Amino acid sequence: MRVLDHRDRIALADLVARYALYADHLRYTGLVGLFADDAVLVLPDPPEQLEPVRTLTGRDEIGKAFRSLERFPRTSHEIVGQVFDPGRENATATGQIACVAHHLNEEEPGKPTDFAWHLRYSDAYRREGGFWHIERRTVQIDFIEKKQVWAWRD
Repeated sequence: MRVLDHRDRIALADLVARYALYADHLRYTGLVGLFADDAVLVLPDPPEQLEPVRTLTGRDEIGKAFRSLERFPRTSHEIVGQVFDPGRENATATGQIACVAHHLNEEEPGKPTDFAWHLRYSDAYRREGGFWHIERRTVQIDFIEKKQVWAWRD
């Protein structure tokens, strides 16, 4: 039976945390670098489609998709749970990640709104050159909350 050792689990947890950090700070180079060259990202199309419906392949396509975060004055991706398992082959793993992704927007001037996406990432990872990368990430939104924001800083 194959297992992930503690170093792999720490590295995978760091990979997931960096994804959230880089997304929130619009650090596209770092964000795209977390993916394998031939990675696949499968996304929903909220609010109409909460199930994954759009497939992007390769770092270039994935990087362009992340530019959509620029329309929000602020995001906050909160990792609320993560489970990692060994993959079928050496130097591979899988992960189930729970996240609440907050997206601030102003529907009306001076009235910021938080669209909180409660989502799950179903991941496949591959270790290349001593580092773990996301090989495939499928995003599914369980539900979206909309709530007023009383204050926020730029």
